[in-house]
Amino acid sequence: MSGSKHNEWFKCWFDSPYYHVLYKNRDFSEAELFIDNLLQLIRPEKANRFLDVGCGKGRHAIYLNKKGFDVTGIDLSQKSISCAKLSENETLHFYTHDMRKLFRSNYFDVAVNLFTSFGYFEKERDDYAVINSASKALKPNGIFVLDFMNSKKVMNQLSCSETKLIDEIEFNISKTHENNFIVKKIDFIDKGGKYHFEERVKALTLSDFQKYFEANKLKIVHLRGNYGLEEFDVESSERLIIVARKE
Repeated sequence: MSGSKHNEWFKCWFDSPYYHVLYKNRDFSEAELFIDNLLQLIRPEKANRFLDVGCGKGRHAIYLNKKGFDVTGIDLSQKSISCAKLSENETLHFYTHDMRKLFRSNYFDVAVNLFTSFGYFEKERDDYAVINSASKALKPNGIFVLDFMNSKKVMNQLSCSETKLIDEIEFNISKTHENNFIVKKIDFIDKGGKYHFEERVKALTLSDFQKYFEANKLKIVHLRGNYGLEEFDVESSERLIIVARKE
């Protein structure tokens, strides 16, 4: 059984139960430490409204809400949103929504796009559309935070393959570079069926994001290179974390 066409791989994979099996052991403490550090950096007011763009099952949004903020999470995956909705309350809401399309206008004080929830689309106009929608959702002087991989470091460290045994399923994973995409190929057998999925993320660099942000009236105010929020270094940083302000 295969995933989907290249330009729609995320629709199939993120809604697959196997996606949640493979990534079940993600480090929540690391995510919470990142949020704590981020809040120290941007210092939002308690009354600020947050938008989590590409929120998945809501781990960042839920933690932000626990810190006292009104948070809305949006994601294309209905299954992820169904899971996230179990945590909803008066100040925490989740919606199935395509991040390329506008979700409320001039409404949020802070928008975040975290954990490489970007660069999935084949066409550059879709990348612009995501940033445009996030910018339009923000009030003037609102803050947008985008957390992406450091593509240069990832490209320099592409491992040929690895195997992960999770819930008695042996996932065979390889990473390659194809047409400016970093492609993770995931193959496994379960209950007699053969499965193949791919994750395709564009190898975007800081100059790409500078172009997208400038076109959408977002002024970059901080660049950070890891979840401890150390300064970004293109050669050594694990992440590319951009904090911008809407002009």
